[in-house]
Amino acid sequence: MHPRAMSVLSWCCASESERTAGLPVTGRRSRESLSAARRGESGMASAVQKIKLSPSRDIPFNKLVLSQSNVRRVKAGISIEQLAKSIAQRTLLQSLSVRAVVDASGQETGMFEVPAGGRRYRALELLVKQKRMAKTQPVPCVVRDGGNAEDDSLAENDERVGLHPLDQFRAFQSLRDGGMSEEEIAARHFVTSAIVKQRLRLASVSPKLHEVYAEDGMTLEQLMAFAVTPDQGRQEQVWDNVSRSQLDEPHQIRRMLTENSVRASDRRAQFIGLDAYEQAGGAIMRDLFEHDDGGWLQDVPMLDRLVTEKLKAEAETIAAEGWKWIAVAVNFPIATPATSAS
Repeated sequence: MHPRAMSVLSWCCASESERTAGLPVTGRRSRESLSAARRGESGMASAVQKIKLSPSRDIPFNKLVLSQSNVRRVKAGISIEQLAKSIAQRTLLQSLSVRAVVDASGQETGMFEVPAGGRRYRALELLVKQKRMAKTQPVPCVVRDGGNAEDDSLAENDERVGLHPLDQFRAFQSLRDGGMSEEEIAARHFVTSAIVKQRLRLASVSPKLHEVYAEDGMTLEQLMAFAVTPDQGRQEQVWDNVSRSQLDEPHQIRRMLTENSVRASDRRAQFIGLDAYEQAGGAIMRDLFEHDDGGWLQDVPMLDRLVTEKLKAEAETIAAEGWKWIAVAVNFPIATPATSAS
């Protein structure tokens, strides 16, 4: 046998003690040595310090005080009264961030200051003043003991991300589907019924267009323009057209979506009245985001039929007055006066 082969064979057959004793062996590393190496790597990974979260506990409200370290000074968003009403309806949805108050010697006093969550604190305070909550009511808090109070307050406000408008539209739709009326949604979320109607209308736009909007492929103003019609197929068709051209301004989108309808200000619509048209089953498109002069009548053949029927009824009434003949038409050609040659 070749000497090198003998050496490899002897290494493979050697005991662990022989190999670790420094005997001259040749070949690949054993499974045991590889496992040991891996264990060493695992040990290094486990040595990475784990994050430790601040503890949470319930603290009686009368043991809390508002911190001067809270960076929020300017009033913004819903009022304290509205927030108190929300807490009364839903309880407190987010804990307060607090720090123990210490005396001059550094000893804890049993009180806790609130550097992050000042508006929630004031809302709870208002509920106590209104005698709707006991002053000893336990409040869920996250107790901080390191870092900086101002930094905590700033981070909580800076890192807060508001809902994407599309998420709000869908949330309102979910509430509506769950049985809430538009008025109830408005009252619970401190907006007007008109705003709820607008959000629900935007939620009804084609899901395909929602995806485009979510990826910043269209503006909110463009999405509002598409909401003028409930026909999602037509919305998608128009988007396919305008997205390949420069004719994608909101007013251009509205014009394309309403081009086969009749304005409510049209003399035919005015003649029969919108109530009669709707009672006959006609649909009217309304723009909830811009003044629309009463909207657009979608069923043009029905409109023309109703106009003709009313004209005939009016003609019969007039004929009863003794007229020999009456011509009925929506439009009559305008006669042009003959001009004589000079």
